[in-house]
Amino acid sequence: METVIKVLDKPKLKNPVLIEGLPGIGNVGRIAAGYLVEELKAKKFAELYSPHFLPFVLLHNNVTELLKNEFYYWKNPRGNDLVILVGDSQAGDQSGVGHYEVVEKILAFAGELGVKQVFTLGGFATGSIEETKEIEVLGAVNDSKLAARYKDAGVNFTDTASRIGMIVGATGLLVGMAKNKGMEGVCLMGETTGFPILTDPRAAEKVLQALVKMLGLKVNLSTLDQRSKEMEEFLKKIEKMQQKALKQLSVKEGKEQLSYIG
Repeated sequence: METVIKVLDKPKLKNPVLIEGLPGIGNVGRIAAGYLVEELKAKKFAELYSPHFLPFVLLHNNVTELLKNEFYYWKNPRGNDLVILVGDSQAGDQSGVGHYEVVEKILAFAGELGVKQVFTLGGFATGSIEETKEIEVLGAVNDSKLAARYKDAGVNFTDTASRIGMIVGATGLLVGMAKNKGMEGVCLMGETTGFPILTDPRAAEKVLQALVKMLGLKVNLSTLDQRSKEMEEFLKKIEKMQQKALKQLSVKEGKEQLSYIG
């Protein structure tokens, strides 16, 4: 078995830009790219399957479906057409070989479509709940001139290396490997708690705001904004529960002088 792309349609695209939003921390990229697909009514034209995805199938109406990544396109009447990549999974093997193989397939396919610029969307974990704090978007590029080009997009291109150090998975590899193919690459990451069970539309909205500004797109973000407000309320409830639990533990275990809480 090998990673394969099943082409469903062959659209003629004008200077297309690839936007990736696969599952990851807070599902920030997946939410942002998925919202873009829905809002623009983008059309699916290809599917990617790989033995490096996790070994299970999804069930829809009791019918099994393999994990896959999906390519959508949108023809932009005022600029670059878009190719949007979303999916059920990233490569799951520990060796990293699968990640490289899948990304290589994606970039080769994008090159055939005429893509010369890649934007990847994701999140970076803070490990804490700060629902009142303004969410920051950190950026990374594969050419320093891109940071200067997009300096007015509300993205912090200065502190990324010191605060993150590395970008794991397709979100990072697509940008890094794109350079070897002569493609410009930009990675946008929104601050999120990093809690495994939480998807974060708040961070996704901030990332999407930056992307829309960079590409000069007109996208209605009102629905995503509503989801963000709902998430803020949810985070407030979680924080109250945490504070209550900590107080209870403090009272119960105070005599034992706990040095940490695991």
